[in-house]
Amino acid sequence: MENKILTGSIVVFDETLSDLDNTINCFLNIPLKKKLYLIDNTFNNFFQYLFNHSDIEYIAIEENIGFGGGHNEVLEHLKDKSNYHLILNPDVSFQKDVIPNLILQLEKDNTVAMIAPKVIFPSGKHQYSCRRYPTPTELLARRFPFLKQFFKKALVTGEYRDKNLEEPFFAEYLTGCFQLYKTEDFVALKGFDARYFLYMEDIDICRKIDDLGKKKLYFPKLEIVHILKQGSSKNLILFFRHTSSAIKYFLKWGFR
Repeated sequence: MENKILTGSIVVFDETLSDLDNTINCFLNIPLKKKLYLIDNTFNNFFQYLFNHSDIEYIAIEENIGFGGGHNEVLEHLKDKSNYHLILNPDVSFQKDVIPNLILQLEKDNTVAMIAPKVIFPSGKHQYSCRRYPTPTELLARRFPFLKQFFKKALVTGEYRDKNLEEPFFAEYLTGCFQLYKTEDFVALKGFDARYFLYMEDIDICRKIDDLGKKKLYFPKLEIVHILKQGSSKNLILFFRHTSSAIKYFLKWGFR
């Protein structure tokens, strides 16, 4: 696997530095030739001098262009330079053998564009990071807890709890905290739809993978830890951003 070149991207704005430092160190410990792009969405280039390493390339945006728009900044850097590209949240940790083993799985099937492992909380609890495409009622029930009792079946179905989540399968969508792509497919997709700014872009890109005629593999034999801040359930501005993105998503892909 020596000739395989891995790239990764992390979009940063308002981050907990200790979590970000841990995530970056996890990436730097991967035993492959690699390059991490740190995309800084702050207005004052806050992160410019915090992480100096030959395997890190800093990209200053000087405005908050959102999650998808930030990750798309690396597209031109990846062409002819990268075999695999990792979309990575700044609050994720993983062992150094996770990526090489995920790459081995990606190489087994040329119809698979993206793979993701099992995701757990720091407590060890399962995050249900592989999902079926959401319905409007399911999203409402997730956002407003008092509705959950009325839509239990939709919530269970949406999280694939009717399947054995300890075995690999092709999922409809895999959450965006950790997505490993074949770079040629990520470039062919033209990255994320930046119109979302924040939220729903990870579901949208999985729809685009379908349109590309490719698949997404959930591979729970490997796992990562994700802190998951759930900002939209605590912050009114983020709640409205999430709502706006949901409206854009259903207008684009239809209500089902």
